[in-house]
Amino acid sequence: MAFAPDLLVHLCARDEWSRARAAGEIRPDASGGGRFIHLSAPGQVHLPANRLYRGRGDLVLLHIDPARLNSEVRWEPGVATDPESMLFPHLYGPLPVGAVIRVTDYRPGADGTFPAAGGST
Repeated sequence: MAFAPDLLVHLCARDEWSRARAAGEIRPDASGGGRFIHLSAPGQVHLPANRLYRGRGDLVLLHIDPARLNSEVRWEPGVATDPESMLFPHLYGPLPVGAVIRVTDYRPGADGTFPAAGGST
């Protein structure tokens, strides 16, 4: 189900965010196909975090105002291990730093897993 939430998040390493601030944007990663930037709703970001970054302590959540995005956001299926019928927002173009309204550390618990970020973090 596609919808337009008031807040989206992008998960990245602190150094990636530093590079983005200097460049003015995050571009789709050419090594990952370069088609889109993976985003999440706050309540689902723990799924890709646990799948891809379990135990990492250098991650931040970029809290994004969707109204400040200049490129299309499409809600599309994640991977087979995600809950059935769950769709994730994919940004088909660059993520301007001006769309980021807040940055928070995103640390795993003692067992290395990440919690859901909640609906209005």
